[in-house]
Amino acid sequence: MKQKIFLSIILLFYISANIKAQKSNNETYSFSMQQSVDFANKNQVDIVNAQYDEVIAKAKVNEIFGSGLPQVNGSVSVDDFLQIPTQLIPGEFFGGKPGTFIPIKFGTQYNTTGDLTISQLLFDGSYIVGLQASRTYFELSQKNSTRTKIETDALVMKAYYSVLISEERMTLIDANLERLKKLYDDTKAMNDLGLVEKIDLDRVSVAYNNIKVEKEKMVRFIALSYNLLKFQMGMDQKTALTLTDKLNSLELINWEVKTDAFDYTKRIEYSLMETQRKLGAFDIKRNKMAYYPSLAAFADISENLYEDKFDISGSQTWYRTELIGAKLTIPIFDGQQRHSRVVQAQFNLKKIENQEKNLENSLNLQVTSAKTTYDNSIASLKVQKDNIALAENIYNVTKTKYENGVGTNLAVIIAQTDLKEAQDNYYGALYDAIVAKVDLDKALGNIK
Repeated sequence: MKQKIFLSIILLFYISANIKAQKSNNETYSFSMQQSVDFANKNQVDIVNAQYDEVIAKAKVNEIFGSGLPQVNGSVSVDDFLQIPTQLIPGEFFGGKPGTFIPIKFGTQYNTTGDLTISQLLFDGSYIVGLQASRTYFELSQKNSTRTKIETDALVMKAYYSVLISEERMTLIDANLERLKKLYDDTKAMNDLGLVEKIDLDRVSVAYNNIKVEKEKMVRFIALSYNLLKFQMGMDQKTALTLTDKLNSLELINWEVKTDAFDYTKRIEYSLMETQRKLGAFDIKRNKMAYYPSLAAFADISENLYEDKFDISGSQTWYRTELIGAKLTIPIFDGQQRHSRVVQAQFNLKKIENQEKNLENSLNLQVTSAKTTYDNSIASLKVQKDNIALAENIYNVTKTKYENGVGTNLAVIIAQTDLKEAQDNYYGALYDAIVAKVDLDKALGNIK
């Protein structure tokens, strides 16, 4: 048991050292989606704290177990009687009148006592049940740690996808900026030749300036998205991070997600509720065991030294006392306290059972809701993907007409604006679909 506690302490120091090393590390990390999740599982504060809770729970189990082992205590006390206690002795013992008392001081000024006490619990029903419940309590801490990991994994995945989509949108902004730059140069050349009016050039300038501002905003948004990802991973904000996965290299959308055979027992929340129900049953049993007697054995060895002058030479005479015994404690009447505690525990268990039934309905509703949101986001994504193709075709046709002198640059700008809006709508729908997919996997219990 001491070895387990020692290993747990080593684990704590390792985790803490790992975090500190990470904070002081200025090298660049290149992470895939899975590597980001793995990093978060080792460094994210909530997960680390959940691991600490596991160690604490394990130590609590050992504490409860230790209370049933032999208890050995030693003590040494030195008493200096500034005034030796006075006793009253009946006067007639010494020839005095009846009813009178003679004050006499007994004892020495210095009394030294060394005591060694050993006790052993032989039987206590509450201890036995408490030991069983402590193991379940440790199991609860492990499941809480798993739930924290699942929550963190989902947040990291969403943040990772957010960065990827933002970078893809930056690529499109650059492409739109390049197109508008070319349109501006062509329009300026035509304006210099007197083929188009100044207002046509101004329209292109406005559109060109707007998209440059949008690019600046996107640069700042991407930086913020990286910071959010690093926060969710438990990575220091000053650490340089690049992502190795790309949108086209990840299987983002599973078009056929089946929820008919959903098993709510796969959800960690349900497993947690079952563990709480076990603890509730143990609580009832523990309180009922308080009606039973408890038995403990003990032994005591003490030595006493009496002297009028304090002397540490060790030549004095010590007087030893030894005893062994057993104590049987029988509960008789406590004013219905035990009965009241049993009633409280019973109704707490009923509450847990009601919460468990409600949780089943809640988990089923979460799956239904997540599936509906996912289906709607997929439908919207398909429409927005088709809209991009249509907008690109309209832009290409409009630009060709303008270059051939049968269209206006206003039509080109409008087509460019429509294309940009279609692209924004598409990536917005893509992010919604990805988030809906992560939420659906989480609702189905697929994220472990």
